[in-house]
Amino acid sequence: MNVPTITLNNDVVIPQLGLGVWRASDDEAEQAVTMAINAGYRLIDTAMVYQNEQGVGRAIAAADVPREELFITTKLWNSDQGYEETLRAFDASLERLGLEYVDLYLIHWQMPEIKRYNETWRAFEELYTGGKIRAIGVSNFDEAHLSDLLEHSTVIPAVNQIEIHPDFQQKPLRDFCDKHGIAIESWSPLGGSKSGNAVLETDVIKSIAKKHGKTPAQIALRWHIENHLIVIPKSVHEKRIKENIDIFDFELDDDDHTQIATLDGDNRQGADPATMNVH
Repeated sequence: MNVPTITLNNDVVIPQLGLGVWRASDDEAEQAVTMAINAGYRLIDTAMVYQNEQGVGRAIAAADVPREELFITTKLWNSDQGYEETLRAFDASLERLGLEYVDLYLIHWQMPEIKRYNETWRAFEELYTGGKIRAIGVSNFDEAHLSDLLEHSTVIPAVNQIEIHPDFQQKPLRDFCDKHGIAIESWSPLGGSKSGNAVLETDVIKSIAKKHGKTPAQIALRWHIENHLIVIPKSVHEKRIKENIDIFDFELDDDDHTQIATLDGDNRQGADPATMNVH
């Protein structure tokens, strides 16, 4: 499967579509990553708080694909923010994954209440320049906190991983990141479990799916790809994993994009980064 790539601001190349393993158990993650690699995925996204880094690591170790062909992302949890805490947490994630390096490491949430992301980023920069991470970035950062981070940093984040789906398109934040050379990665790309992926049931998405002979989920994922977003749909089911990567044999037309633009609204499904302070 020929998945397109995006070149990050430090010239590291990331596949534009990958597998997310949020809410997958350790064993489920191992099985899902194995199925995904066999289906052609090369980008895998996990996090310390998912409690499945070991399962992901086992699948990587068993894969018939060289490590350098895989792009592995994990994330620092909120309670581990801070300079020394970050260094310890990263080493622990690396050990659980069984890897010598990760391709992308993200601050999971900006945590405005404790506001330790600047000292956390200092540790990220040290790990990056030391060669333990190929690219560093953030997750769930808004414009204000990104601006503050940029003011106090040496290395510009390569990625901001945020909630995006056709009914929550986050165009102002995407424009801000584009202006600063920060790639956007979409989580909950199909609409989020809170709504039951309701956007896929809209007449707009269903009619476009019928037009192209694809599923509504494939239309939504293709929309991410054509908007130059990195997308990491989560699944532990082989049929869905294969379906999600089968989106590179068609293109949306201008009318499709115009119709999908009408779906945009204030439909955030996950936590709001401005108030999310769970440790």
